[in-house]
Amino acid sequence: MRNALLLILTFMTLLQAQCQTNHVKLGKTLFDAHSAYREPTITHRRFKHKDIVPLLEELKQHPAFQVQVVGKSVEQRDIYLVKAGTGPTKVMLWSQMHGDEPTATMALLDIFNFLQASGDEFDAVRKEILEQNTLYFIPMLNPDGTDVYKRRNALNIDLNRDAIRLQSPEARLLKALRDSLKPEFGFNLHDQSRFYTVGTTPKPATISFLAPAFDYKQTINSVRERAMRTIVGLNEVVQQFIPGQVAKYSDEHEPRAFGDNIQKWGTSLILIESGGMQGDPEKQYIRQINFATILAALQIIGSKSYTRFERAEYYKIPENQRNLFDLVLRDVRYKENGKNCVIDVGILQEEIDAPIPQQFYYKSSVEEIGDMSVFYGYQELDGKGLTLVPGKVLETPLNDLSELTHERLLQLLSEGYTTVRMQTLPYNINPVEQLPLNLVHVSGRVSHALGLDRMANFVLRQEDGTVRYAIVNGFVYDLQGERPRLFHGVVL
Repeated sequence: MRNALLLILTFMTLLQAQCQTNHVKLGKTLFDAHSAYREPTITHRRFKHKDIVPLLEELKQHPAFQVQVVGKSVEQRDIYLVKAGTGPTKVMLWSQMHGDEPTATMALLDIFNFLQASGDEFDAVRKEILEQNTLYFIPMLNPDGTDVYKRRNALNIDLNRDAIRLQSPEARLLKALRDSLKPEFGFNLHDQSRFYTVGTTPKPATISFLAPAFDYKQTINSVRERAMRTIVGLNEVVQQFIPGQVAKYSDEHEPRAFGDNIQKWGTSLILIESGGMQGDPEKQYIRQINFATILAALQIIGSKSYTRFERAEYYKIPENQRNLFDLVLRDVRYKENGKNCVIDVGILQEEIDAPIPQQFYYKSSVEEIGDMSVFYGYQELDGKGLTLVPGKVLETPLNDLSELTHERLLQLLSEGYTTVRMQTLPYNINPVEQLPLNLVHVSGRVSHALGLDRMANFVLRQEDGTVRYAIVNGFVYDLQGERPRLFHGVVL
């Protein structure tokens, strides 16, 4: 009898281990196959509402989907609900309640392509997901904010702080859908700041999860616990793509937020935040992670395998901390007003909206000066032995940008110039591609002295006075490295 009991326990342990690895294998397989389902018409993150409408309208022709317009935004743009599946577990997923948070919307479009495919290695997975779940997708809750790439809606209301007052039509719609559908699970899909790290490590929090608290005591009931257990499984999936780059968003209760309230209303709510990643400014790799993670989540939920994950593992996920900068200069010497000190400099590169193909350009600012030993940069530069000197302005004005040949540019940078004057500024220029240095009108006034909230335009000189690095609008050019490509200036 004792041996039989041990045999049963051993079998159950092995079965549990097998179940807990299946989702990881599935996630990896889906991740590797993503390119076959990636929506080809969406290639960058600043797409518009009009770009996804034809895709959603086309879904109406496929028998696997029910697609309808369920509401209007403040500016009367259509908000869609996409239904798929016939299973007993209802799951509601919504993206872009903040207009400048598009990563999950891209992934949902890819998931639509996946769910309507057939005749491939995923037929059994697809069948399982659609037979065990009924899925409700809202692939762009805030189309007005999306079209201007802003967080808030056209009333300047943050939809994720409108769950109680419900002053926005988009918020009222989300609440009404939650109340009428009564989903067991909800996915609140967001993008977070690229400057979050995983705890105190230098690694960016590329993906963060949260099972939001529905009260200030952070009480755990069965609804919230289901979300926590599911997140434990999702963490295992994501760790294989970005090891050490998964964090937990703050558990602090926000009584106005939809996530916290939907958890309170009885739907197990999982927040997924897509942060930053080195070398992925358009978030296409993170899009791929979202695709695999969400599909793995639907398999976990449909099969109820989340019951096998330990809630204690949820608390082992490190919490987000804001410790990242775009660029950190380490240990540079700076002399000013007779003072001589060694400092670190932290620089952020802000996106500025512009009517150009990329729809934005960068404008930098100095956000920290001093000891930055507890902070990190996506790019870090060792400035030991180098002196920071504010960039100079070339006072002799140029008549035309054609005067700035590559050789002339390198000469100016090596002489400490980061800005040139022009008789007439070229207003039709694309600053992302065409500006090698900062431009200022002949009558303009500009200073590149180092200071907080000022633009980052300076050079780093060696002891013999030679310029080793030029920092133009917060971007580094190594003048002793390979031939630098110069294109990050702005019109001042």
